[in-house]
Amino acid sequence: MTQPQDEKGPLIFGFDRVGADVSAIDWKTLQASQAEPSSGLRWIHLNRLDPEAREWAENQAGLDPFIVDALFREDTRPRALRHGEGWLVNLRGINLNPGPQPDTMIALRVWMTRGLVLTMRAYKIRAAEDLATAFESGKAPDTAGSIIAFLADRLTARLDDVIGALGDGVDELEERLLDGDSSVLKTDLAKLRRQAVAIRRYMSPQREALITLASDSENFFSQTEKQALREVLDSLARVTEDLEAARDRAQLVQDQIAERRGEEMNQRLFVLAIISAVFLPLGFLTGLFGVNVGGMPGVDSSVAFTLLSLAMAGCAVGLLALFKRIGWM
Repeated sequence: MTQPQDEKGPLIFGFDRVGADVSAIDWKTLQASQAEPSSGLRWIHLNRLDPEAREWAENQAGLDPFIVDALFREDTRPRALRHGEGWLVNLRGINLNPGPQPDTMIALRVWMTRGLVLTMRAYKIRAAEDLATAFESGKAPDTAGSIIAFLADRLTARLDDVIGALGDGVDELEERLLDGDSSVLKTDLAKLRRQAVAIRRYMSPQREALITLASDSENFFSQTEKQALREVLDSLARVTEDLEAARDRAQLVQDQIAERRGEEMNQRLFVLAIISAVFLPLGFLTGLFGVNVGGMPGVDSSVAFTLLSLAMAGCAVGLLALFKRIGWM
């Protein structure tokens, strides 16, 4: 490979393909030549965060300022735009890099003409590594259109893996809920739902971008390449359906948690109500016999307190028996 992904520098990967011959290019070679080769196909993968990459794009690559601005813009959404003799494409892939924000969507920006595919990223993206491996093994796509189809396919495949894991996470939470373990369900479920929302945000525009490419009417893409893009679209549609299903199931789990907690609260309130109903008449009796006025019965009797206590106990037992008989307990 031209440069390992974990090293700093403007050029991450660079390859020229002429017929069946593939050769890697380095940064000095790229600076000394035109961005688009006179023959064959060139793929350049740049580190968007490196200042040298922008300087090269602005001053040496001969790119339209509009394209340079679009490639280096901080915030992008998936789209596909025909501009002059080429296509500007922004795609999103799942972030599998270690760090504080895993499983978010990171951008892959692409400018392509028939002889050049220029890709840029800010964070390591596995689809580009797959393409570099294909070039090194001599099995790389041989046209710009097939390269974009390859990248879109690899981005979608890894997204499928993540959404499958998301669905498995919802399954696990459902099983834990059925087993009565709700100690950490709320936190875990919130994490899964945030992940689903973060992914879903880019699914619709990414699908629209691929539809735009697959319906190209100016014959930049061959029929074979359009068919490959339609296959990616079909996979993306299935991934989107799986994501919606996982999100809906997560909502059902949330509703079940809320319902279970509501039932537990109602049960506790019911127990408190039974206790109150039992002690209400007992409190009345103790309050009545606690009146400090003359004429209270049993004042001079040594067994009056015992009799009152037995009467109150009998009243409590009788109330409990009554509640059980009428179905309150």
